[in-house]
Amino acid sequence: MTTLTIIGRPDCHLCDVASEVVDAVVAEMPDAAAERLEIVEQSIGDDPALYERWWEKIPVVLIDGELHAHWRVSPDRLRHALEEAMK
Repeated sequence: MTTLTIIGRPDCHLCDVASEVVDAVVAEMPDAAAERLEIVEQSIGDDPALYERWWEKIPVVLIDGELHAHWRVSPDRLRHALEEAMK
């Protein structure tokens, strides 16, 4: 199982865009691959440690706990990173 984590906050336009990019990339994946992907959304407003670490960089996308992107998420780069993570 591969875990993709989106860290953001409510009322964050870039966070909404990042979620849309993630949704679009996942929708293009074969069903067998998508079933092996867990998507977790976290808010910096709910966790002081997340706030302290990421508040300047949201939205943040992690793949298996490792930083993939912040501020802007490229669909092509995300697609490639997920393919590599799921090999």
